[in-house]
Amino acid sequence: MLKLLADENFDNTIVRGLLRRQPNLDIVRVQDIGLSGEDDPIILEWAAQENRILRTHDVATITRYAYERLADDKSMPGVIEIGLNESIGRVLEDILLVVECCLEYELEGQIFYLPL
Repeated sequence: MLKLLADENFDNTIVRGLLRRQPNLDIVRVQDIGLSGEDDPIILEWAAQENRILRTHDVATITRYAYERLADDKSMPGVIEIGLNESIGRVLEDILLVVECCLEYELEGQIFYLPL
């Protein structure tokens, strides 16, 4: 199963909904690992070291830093970007679909935009 990291700005309602639907989901929040307030490159570096897919609402900057990592031949396990105004139910279904259907290596170097 994929390991996930929720960015600091990620909607906790979605995190709680995911855990209600799939209690064994391996997900941590940036706040839980002591990286609150850190810059995006540091978050992406930690995610790469821990092989965690980053989930974020930060479409403006994370994408740029993720592609910079790839250009520098650094690992980037993947990013799932979710618009702020999307239906929570739809987002939950799409995240769970990605988690259930994808293997870790399939998201390597990829940025997914939800909803699908």
